[in-house]
Amino acid sequence: MEFKFFYHFGNFLLMLKGMFSRPENMKMYWKQFMQQCVDIGVGSFGIVFIISLFMGGVTTLQTAYQLVSPIIPKSTIAQVVRDTIILEFAPTLTCIVLAGVIGSKIASELGNMRISEQIDALEIMGINTKGYLIAPKIMGAVLMIPVLVAIAGFLGIWGGKEAGVLSGIISEEQFMQGLRQEFKAYNVFFAMAKSYTFGFIIASVSAYYGYNVTGGALEIGKASTTAVVVSCVLILFMDYALTAILL
Repeated sequence: MEFKFFYHFGNFLLMLKGMFSRPENMKMYWKQFMQQCVDIGVGSFGIVFIISLFMGGVTTLQTAYQLVSPIIPKSTIAQVVRDTIILEFAPTLTCIVLAGVIGSKIASELGNMRISEQIDALEIMGINTKGYLIAPKIMGAVLMIPVLVAIAGFLGIWGGKEAGVLSGIISEEQFMQGLRQEFKAYNVFFAMAKSYTFGFIIASVSAYYGYNVTGGALEIGKASTTAVVVSCVLILFMDYALTAILL
């Protein structure tokens, strides 16, 4: 088991090392990068939109359910919702869902190219396939996932406000007051630090498993599943590690 881990870890580092070479045609690399930004960013916006709204709404209702003491002001609900969403739900929950959406797509796409020998054909043509196929995916994910996390944060807080106002738990003025109370800008930096890390994990791990597929169609499915599972485990591990280091 230990040797298997070191084997995969070493191969993973070699894959990352292989990406850093001079591009054969910068225009093609740029085109590929922009395509990945559209696929990852725009393609995942719908699911992020839905998750964020309900995540914010549920957080508000559950916080209000627990804070029943008349001593605690209603604005505290908004404070708890704000910090919960910014620190944990927006980066971690969004990225775990994106690991399933983006990760399986990257792994199956590269796996299919490997099985159908398209990667071998590109290598015969003298193209650095790691640089051409993997680097734009990782760069696209590292650029777009923090943007999706920022959008998830805004939508989550807005969804929480709407849920609170519509259910009569809290007024809009009380929510806005709580939202501004004791706000720490560092929390936003912490959320962004997590989202960049998670974006890199999702794209690189999925690309690794997809790129190294051997066999047939069955193995592509296995590689996609493994990529998503490993990405989720690493996201949760790094979530704890970053929280212990940065907070």
